[in-house]
Amino acid sequence: MSDVFKALAHPARRKILELLKVQDRTAGELAELVGEAPSTMSGHFAVLKAADLVHADKSGTTITYSLNLSALEEALLAFTRAVGVGEKESE
Repeated sequence: MSDVFKALAHPARRKILELLKVQDRTAGELAELVGEAPSTMSGHFAVLKAADLVHADKSGTTITYSLNLSALEEALLAFTRAVGVGEKESE
């Protein structure tokens, strides 16, 4: 769960996830849309992959990223359980 929150902590990574929610995109497209250098984006992709928030499919020299929404949902559910969101307080 901490990997997911680390990934969500940076605005560029949140932007990447927002873009991937709409459609799969190549690394180059994401770099252009986020406005970051390819070398900086590599670090962002590594953090997102470590958190299992994105899948990367390589075809030749092109890497296409897609969103792994189930990993995000699982982390958020675990977090809400850990902090007791939705639980009734005992009197």
